[in-house]
Amino acid sequence: MHIWQDDVSTSHDDIELSLAADHGRPEPILQVAGLSAGYGGPPIVSELDLTVGKGEVVTIVGPNGAGKSTLVKTIIGELRASSGVVMLAGTPVTSVPTELLVRRGIGYVPQRNDVFGMLTVRENLEIGGYLLSKREVGRRIEETLSYFPRLEELAARRVLVSKMSGGERKMLALARALMMRPEVLILDEPTAGLAVQVAKTVLHEQVPALAERGVSILLIEQRAADALEISNWGYVLVSGMVRISASASEILGRKDIGEIFLGKFSTDTR
Repeated sequence: MHIWQDDVSTSHDDIELSLAADHGRPEPILQVAGLSAGYGGPPIVSELDLTVGKGEVVTIVGPNGAGKSTLVKTIIGELRASSGVVMLAGTPVTSVPTELLVRRGIGYVPQRNDVFGMLTVRENLEIGGYLLSKREVGRRIEETLSYFPRLEELAARRVLVSKMSGGERKMLALARALMMRPEVLILDEPTAGLAVQVAKTVLHEQVPALAERGVSILLIEQRAADALEISNWGYVLVSGMVRISASASEILGRKDIGEIFLGKFSTDTR
């Protein structure tokens, strides 16, 4: 399988990872610097910088069409970067395919198709640990289920995932991503399609619980206010560029945020 690292036009040696110097933030675990990517025409994201520190919850918010999905696809290796660099714990991983990133410590929960409906909870978790030995898979499943008592109950009953609620399926998607004990977990719109109260549970309970266990989290979320409330740092993405990089509380407190979101930023999560 070909890795595109050497094909990216800007090497990591040519880029100053200035975000590592953000005052008061922990040591960076995931860094993106000067990243540009698109689909053959003009870049969708351009010269983009961001950092996720160890133990942080970092949220990317922005209006529809801001380039959030393109950014995620580029970070996880589904889309080739035209320039710039992605670093994991100081090692370049630009355009490394997703399955290899899993081995290196990046977990990913996509917005859709994140679980297998015709399988049970345990079978989904087994797939999440496909790189592990059979003995290690069993240990990891028990460890992961201990974090999610509701999933433990469903696993014991051998319930098919297709019979589970949207909130339970999202919980399973998070659990499956934890099977490889990632250093960084990327969550792409984890509340999409969920009822308001279930979405709040995901953001205000499940995501912080993962961070408390030492997993650094990069969260892409349309429910901007709820996401920023549980985050350490935030980035506002507009037209493929970072418009604001600041503490989450500072972003929430800005009076011009509505203008930046083209009138669409709101704390209303109805």
